Amino acid sequence: MTLTATTLSGALAEVAKDIDRRFAQVLADPGDPRASLYAAMRHAAIGGGKRLRPLLVFATAHLFDVDRDCAGWVATALEAIHVYSLIHDDLPAMDDDDLRRGKPTVHKAFDEATAILAGDCLHALAFEILADPSTHADPFVRSELILDLARASGPSGMAGGQMMDLEAERQVFDLATVTRLQQMKTGALICAAVEAGAILGRVAPEGRIHLRGYAHDLGLAFQIADDLLDAEGDEAAAGKKLRKDEDAGKATFLSLLGVERAREQCRMLVAQAIEHLRDYGPEADLLRAIAAYVVERDR
Repeated sequence: MTLTATTLSGALAEVAKDIDRRFAQVLADPGDPRASLYAAMRHAAIGGGKRLRPLLVFATAHLFDVDRDCAGWVATALEAIHVYSLIHDDLPAMDDDDLRRGKPTVHKAFDEATAILAGDCLHALAFEILADPSTHADPFVRSELILDLARASGPSGMAGGQMMDLEAERQVFDLATVTRLQQMKTGALICAAVEAGAILGRVAPEGRIHLRGYAHDLGLAFQIADDLLDAEGDEAAAGKKLRKDEDAGKATFLSLLGVERAREQCRMLVAQAIEHLRDYGPEADLLRAIAAYVVERDR
């Protein structure tokens, strides 16, 4: 049975509620001079956002009957990395944004120093969660989760892609370079979310090839859809300022391919992502629905 858009919306809402609950638990007010730091982390981490990466962890873990609570903590760790990256991305030294997820960015709601520390702490929290034996009893599973997320979030992944994105304001990038940039900046964490579900399911690396293909194509489709939303979307629905890349003169999939060709490429990547799941049955319907959602979303 194919999942409907309504069912997917319900799954996203359920995951968002779960992740918010876990963040509220680990980011409770400490009742000491660190209170504003914890408040800043809660401001960024709780409420709003698509929670796509956590949903990918849950959906992939479901293929292998992984305990939902265990998957939930791993999903929270992935989202902590994502939220930290958004806090730092919004800073004046980076994209200098005032709005994120429909509310003031952390440096606007608090101050720059608190925002930097809030991002630092969420980064550390992610690895603290993954290293905790209560997340998973097997130390080999925990270490593999930590290694994969470190690679996905560091210079060979998200942070490296962010550096390339900064350079895009000063250099002219061709399509191959923009593709590599986005595979790192956006795609690496999406791939890590899918990989995490398979690691939890104790699937050997050679058994993850189709899932990696799915995640790779999904990540690129997601970014092309983001570029389309940036050009055509509504700021109120997006909850952030749009058309900043165009204003900065950055090369994007849209500027290099044109709107219609980019839209067709996005659809092709989604179809490829779904085809990578051909050996799975109905248990992979949520992953298929997530891929379809990428081209249909409005934020």
